[in-house]
Amino acid sequence: MASGGPAVIRARPWAVALFLLPAMVLLGALVVYPIGYSVQRSLFDAAGTGFVGMDNYRELFTNPGIRQALQNNLIWIAVAPAVATALGLIFAVLTERIRWGTAFKLVVFMPMAISMLAAGIIFRLVYEADPDRGIANAVLTSVHDAFSEGAPWPDARPRPDGELAPGGDGSFVAQAPAEAGSPVLLPLVGVPPQKAEGAEQAKPAPEVAGEVTGTVWLDFAPGGGGEPDVIDPGEKALAGIEVEALRDGRVVATATTAEDGTFALPAEADGAQLRLAATNFAASFNGVDWLGPTLVTPAIIGSYVWMWAGFAMVLIAAGLAGVPRELMEAARVDGATEWQVFRRVTVPMLAPVLAVVMVTLMINVLKIFDLVLIIPPGSTQPDANVLALQLYLSSFGTGANQGVGSAIAVFLLLLVVPVIVLNVRRLRREAQR
Repeated sequence: MASGGPAVIRARPWAVALFLLPAMVLLGALVVYPIGYSVQRSLFDAAGTGFVGMDNYRELFTNPGIRQALQNNLIWIAVAPAVATALGLIFAVLTERIRWGTAFKLVVFMPMAISMLAAGIIFRLVYEADPDRGIANAVLTSVHDAFSEGAPWPDARPRPDGELAPGGDGSFVAQAPAEAGSPVLLPLVGVPPQKAEGAEQAKPAPEVAGEVTGTVWLDFAPGGGGEPDVIDPGEKALAGIEVEALRDGRVVATATTAEDGTFALPAEADGAQLRLAATNFAASFNGVDWLGPTLVTPAIIGSYVWMWAGFAMVLIAAGLAGVPRELMEAARVDGATEWQVFRRVTVPMLAPVLAVVMVTLMINVLKIFDLVLIIPPGSTQPDANVLALQLYLSSFGTGANQGVGSAIAVFLLLLVVPVIVLNVRRLRREAQR
């Protein structure tokens, strides 16, 4: 049978050509012709009439926007496939040891059923800066607030012409020195009324001989009215404010305002300058700027890993099912720990599968487009740009230049070809074993 095959091909080459013709036509129309035309078009200007030679290729390395896209592509190639493959390996190994492994695999693989466009919309919402809308910052702020009380009144500030003046480090300092037995009034404004709804009515501090007393309150009466620097009915106390007494630049005494806004400092504060510490007014933690210039690319890579870790897990789990269990048991009998079994038996046996997954994901990230188009806001999209998106923008965006776009397409092809060649050689070596 095997010897008759070549003889049939030599006897009836027209039959072979007839069967191959539809596939060759499709291959030529959908692959060969577009590649050839892209190479030709990359040698001409934007209008397609003037021959410019290699100028479009030089543009790839001199244009700042395209260089940023190339740099981001290198980050994608180095990080995304490795992280997705590593997570897939961990999931595949661990799911063999848990009772609900199949259900876990289903949950991890489920994002593969979502289109890139839908995933981009989902993660655009996940990375919203407002903790009330973005789940990532909602989780971070919840964890942060569980371990840190935060500033009591971050919005408070003194009146421009009041007793308090900015101290230069976020604190507010009283202009006149304090005197024992003479209550001090330290009014603040700027606190939204809804944040002070539960506060008590502010009260004047009592006169206490030998002590510096005072009141810190919100000098704003609901509905208007009232006098500046006077505790009017309806004005709320600011509890929890730390008051410091400064003498020669040193803190000699501290106190914290009570629920009614009053505080009392010992005799050491007599003649000292009062300061409301900067910690009282530090801006509250509102999460991380995920889509800012610094983190936008790692954030998008995170969304990609969320989608493709399940793909890696399924392929690796299939390869893991073919690993001889006798080798693992023999290693355990010889005294190897689970980590040693994983590192010296499981991973080497899975090396061919891991290589397939890595190569597949590397080719995939070179074509990443949808996530980078959808997730970043317009202000930071140039910082997250990649070559596939830049190809689209150069060819069809503002000031379109399809010569440069074709050059980017050819460059992407040249990046993919070595990976494909290595993969084909590896497959041939395995087939010869």
